Amino acid sequence: QVQLVESGGGLVQPGGSLRLSCAASGFTFSAYPMRWYRQTPGKERELVATITSAGGSTSYGDSMKGRFTISRDNGKNMVYLQMSRLKPEDTAVYYCHADLPHQDYWGKGILVTVSS
Repeated sequence: QVQLVESGGGLVQPGGSLRLSCAASGFTFSAYPMRWYRQTPGKERELVATITSAGGSTSYGDSMKGRFTISRDNGKNMVYLQMSRLKPEDTAVYYCHADLPHQDYWGKGILVTVSS
């Protein structure tokens, strides 16, 4: 079965940094792009970042550009999200996502809280 398991969340002060990890299994990881989304209560789900299957191209939401970096290690079936200069508005549950044929898959999410 496809599984996506996030880790690395927690509490960080504004201006700080945090790295999220997503461990993938159950599919040919290197064949698919991977994404990070986030969601805060009362707000719609927001696309944070996308990375192509080989890691050669990345894209980000406007509010994340210049602050977040998505990367992947296909040898370890891992995708990462390095977050820097964090703001209170970045507080959300962050989800790892894989778009597979006929179905997309989501991790359970991990909470990132940016607060002083």
